[in-house]
Amino acid sequence: MSNVERWLHNFQKGLIERFFGHLSHDIGIDLGTANTLVYVKNKGIVINEPSVVAVNQRTGQILAIGREAKKMVGKTPGHIVATRPLVDGVVSDFEITQQMLRYFINKVTQDSFSFLRRPRVLIGIPSGVTEVEKRAVIEATLNAGARQAFLIDEPMAAAIGARLPVTDATGNMVVDIGGGTTEIAIISLGGVVLSRSLRIAGDEMNEDIVRYSRDEFNILIGDRTAEEAKIAIGSAYPQREHLTFPLRGRDLVSGLPKEVIATDEHIREALSRSIRVIVNNIKTIIEETPPELLADIMHRGIILAGGGSLIRGLDKLIANQTGIPVRLMEDPLTAVVRGTGIVLDDMENLKDVLIEEETNKPFGT
Repeated sequence: MSNVERWLHNFQKGLIERFFGHLSHDIGIDLGTANTLVYVKNKGIVINEPSVVAVNQRTGQILAIGREAKKMVGKTPGHIVATRPLVDGVVSDFEITQQMLRYFINKVTQDSFSFLRRPRVLIGIPSGVTEVEKRAVIEATLNAGARQAFLIDEPMAAAIGARLPVTDATGNMVVDIGGGTTEIAIISLGGVVLSRSLRIAGDEMNEDIVRYSRDEFNILIGDRTAEEAKIAIGSAYPQREHLTFPLRGRDLVSGLPKEVIATDEHIREALSRSIRVIVNNIKTIIEETPPELLADIMHRGIILAGGGSLIRGLDKLIANQTGIPVRLMEDPLTAVVRGTGIVLDDMENLKDVLIEEETNKPFGT
């Protein structure tokens, strides 16, 4: 093929791509360990469902995905398993993740003509994932029906979702506490200067409450009960109002049902180990930050995002430990997916914040 023919082929291919790009949906996905959120360009956030899939192990058939599947957790017969296909923010079950993505993509494109249902998809992933894990997310998304798949670091997406000036020569610090991972990042000039991805976040906090209940109260509770207790009375700092929550489970001595009334002090003690690890890593990142960027962060403050940041008093604890103002961003649960939406809406100016993938071409080419 001559250079002219090659140029003509690429030009025609680009025209076709742009034509379908205008007609199809651009989709942003926060592929979280606990919840998956989906943003559709010009529509906003259209899906916010648990990242749970119920599978019949005898037949391999998927019975439910999302909200309906989460209702089955801990309540299914032996041959039906309600599972999370993502662990610590990365794909642990490729096939199930692919099915879940296909379900969500089809759900938001079902009002389109069949030949327009292959959208371009931008996915937020933890900053600490390996190249193999990135490739697994890309391939699962493409196999689920995406025309193109692109990746963005979750802390970068959260910073954009918080409307921080990420492309300026200004230091921004984001702490995104999700279900599977805690992302700590220093961002400047459209890139991540320093980052740390911890496999300690909301799920680990739930396990802390389960362990504490077993050790202190001799009662075995489920993850859902632990999460409900964390949301209802969880705190990182002593509160003025004393709160209580009934923990219901199985007595480890008698094997019979048992209820214990836990206080906010109990849950705070249970969560203290995980919160201490997160705070210590925040301090470590601050110690490694270049002085000029640190001056900006001291002025602008640390931004908290993700569901884990809603734990009462966490912002106050981090501020006291670091000496830097801490601000909880508006609607922290949707920070990452809102960031993907902003990137999709202004791809021309924000394309440099994407993670480079050799097998994907930039939007609009």
